[in-house]
Amino acid sequence: MTTVKGFTYFVLLAEMRTGSNLLEANLNEFDGLTCLGEAFNPAFIGHQGCDELLGVTQKQREENPFPLLEGIRQHDGLAGFRFFHDHDPRILPTIMDDPCCAKIILTRNPLDSYVSLKIAQATQQWKLGDVKTKRSAQVAFDPVEFENHVAQLQAFQLRIQRMLQESGQTAFYIAYDDANDVQVLNGLARWLGIDAQIEKTSGKLKRQNPEPLEQKLSNYDAVRDGMARLDRFNLSRTPGFEPLRGGQIWAYRACRSLPLAYAPLGGGVRDGDILDWMAGIDGAARGDLLHDFSPESWQDWLRTNPGHLSFSVISHPLERAHYVYRNQVLHGARENVRRFLAHVYDVTLPEKGSPMDDYGVDEHCRAFKAFLRFVHANLNGQTSMMTRPAWALQSEQIADIASRGPIRHVLRDDMLRDSLPLLGAGLGRELPPFDPPQKYYRLTLESIYDAEIESLGRAAYGEDYLRLGYVDWAG
Repeated sequence: MTTVKGFTYFVLLAEMRTGSNLLEANLNEFDGLTCLGEAFNPAFIGHQGCDELLGVTQKQREENPFPLLEGIRQHDGLAGFRFFHDHDPRILPTIMDDPCCAKIILTRNPLDSYVSLKIAQATQQWKLGDVKTKRSAQVAFDPVEFENHVAQLQAFQLRIQRMLQESGQTAFYIAYDDANDVQVLNGLARWLGIDAQIEKTSGKLKRQNPEPLEQKLSNYDAVRDGMARLDRFNLSRTPGFEPLRGGQIWAYRACRSLPLAYAPLGGGVRDGDILDWMAGIDGAARGDLLHDFSPESWQDWLRTNPGHLSFSVISHPLERAHYVYRNQVLHGARENVRRFLAHVYDVTLPEKGSPMDDYGVDEHCRAFKAFLRFVHANLNGQTSMMTRPAWALQSEQIADIASRGPIRHVLRDDMLRDSLPLLGAGLGRELPPFDPPQKYYRLTLESIYDAEIESLGRAAYGEDYLRLGYVDWAG
């Protein structure tokens, strides 16, 4: 169906806990309109529990998302889907550059969406159809977590805005508070080119947490601190023409007794040992290191610590990949990756928290090879998942760190015993030796390493091998 506006399909650009389920339900009340859920969510296809949509299975969509997109275009009436920042990145340029795709942008106060997300995670109730089944929880406000939440939302919104500007298009903006307003919804239908109008909204879904904010938070006073961390007018940014980059400034750690700062990379193999060493310099606990930096407080630290020395640590790409796989994926912290390995590579991993007795070296070898294939595909934009810092290129992360301030040293983790104490020469102070305790792991890279693993590692991390000077892993 092509509407009088020339639209053949639509996308609802939103985020979790912005009211997209409600807006979808209301759009489906219009004759000629069909919203097909989160068609390109990496965890499912359409709606939770579904593995097929319009005759396309989740595995088929993972291999190639464009047949499903074409099916949505050819659907009876005007069909569309919800799309969030972490949905399949392969289709975003196509739909954003297509004037026949109507763009609906749903927004919500980020504090409300953050609290709603925390409550949903605590109660595991993501939609409410009957108030009698409502689950309640009081949650804690985390200023650093909230800052990251806002940064993530803003980054996606700015990207969408830029793509619309470059392609000369506009979108229909609708706020959370208007997602249940009949007049606004009828106006949206007219903008889409649909003649149908409605007299009432769906009524299938209820607002989940209508209580005042102070009743939903166990530490309401912390909100003030969280707001203070946000540089609302971007005053801390030095004017320039370099492209804006993201980053994990909140993860930086600095000593209190001397101007030494550590900028960790995602998936850092020796992070815990390094932080313990830095805490030893201060004669305190790891948690007493300066942390939770915002862009503004990081700039303040740089200004107030002349002669500062910042360093980062890199690892052999294979060593790091194995560390991330074993410590995160295998033990259940990366559910979306686990699902990918199961759907695409037929790899079955032990349930989170279950005994690992039956998971042996052969299973570990096969699963790790599948993980390396996943990383290769993900870094090349061939999966429906976003690239996460835990497995992103270290060389790119180093460039990102350097864009925010001088980084004096990039150290290799297999040389830390010698190189960390030598940092003291640049600070005019003798630093303690680096001698972390040995850790025992049943499943090691050494126990499964072979030529195929090396080949897969180089295929995934060829840029890191080249830029960081690594050769074949030698144990």
